[in-house]
Amino acid sequence: MKKILLAVMILTAGLVNGAEKIRLWEGDAPFAKGNREIDIPTLEIFLPENKAGKLTPAVVICPGGAYSSLAYTHEGVKYAKLLNKYGIAGFVLKYRTGSPRTGSYRYPVPQLDAKRAVRMVRANAAKWNIDPAKIGIMGSSAGGHLAAMTAVKNDSGKPDAEDPVERFSCRPDFFILCYALTSLNTPCYSRKCLLDGDDSKVAEVAAFAHVNKNTPPGFIWHTYSDGSVPVHNALDMANAMEKHKVPYSLHIYHLGKHGLGIGKVNDPHPWTNELIFWFREHGILR
Repeated sequence: MKKILLAVMILTAGLVNGAEKIRLWEGDAPFAKGNREIDIPTLEIFLPENKAGKLTPAVVICPGGAYSSLAYTHEGVKYAKLLNKYGIAGFVLKYRTGSPRTGSYRYPVPQLDAKRAVRMVRANAAKWNIDPAKIGIMGSSAGGHLAAMTAVKNDSGKPDAEDPVERFSCRPDFFILCYALTSLNTPCYSRKCLLDGDDSKVAEVAAFAHVNKNTPPGFIWHTYSDGSVPVHNALDMANAMEKHKVPYSLHIYHLGKHGLGIGKVNDPHPWTNELIFWFREHGILR
């Protein structure tokens, strides 16, 4: 019965770039304001070639976009295809965002979508040949803030939930931050779109301030010359992890504008190789 219920949850919404796209909820998502495309959070599934049929790691990918729009291909699809090359499944998350033209969805709606995405991958791990103990989350810029928040604020699921997906943990086993905001302490467009002027929630969404001993290990990279998201965001997160003795890898590059992504198609940025090394170092890849 459980497998049947889970199968019902997997609703195909279309095919893009040869990948399956599914809704996160069978019906309306929590706090949905309608049934438009902007009201329906989805996951696009990119599975690696896996002739041996072995269990593979997986990463939920949160594109950036200042909680206003999504750099879906640049910081989503391209990341998933990079991960696929190394035998890692990528799940690109289309989460709800806060500008008026994209629905005016405020906190905690994007985080609900990210948590649900992690649960969805874990709930269907057997279907997609995923190792349920190697499911991570990554994000860039504001998407990195969403990934960081999911890493520090999560739960183990509700065993008695009527919705079978909600019975699974939304805690990622690792996280990756790419030039990410790790707080919204300084006024910026991301803060406006996520909080809509409600400054009472600024402390609640300061991800680095909520790091604790149960936070999963993380890979963090940034550039010193980033003019949009200051490098202290990476340092704040790393310092918090150091304080709580949570393993992390921190890479600060001197030059590089905000929104680098993977770099040039034929010349990926060094962070991509460092990430694969880190995956192997932590046993995520073998």
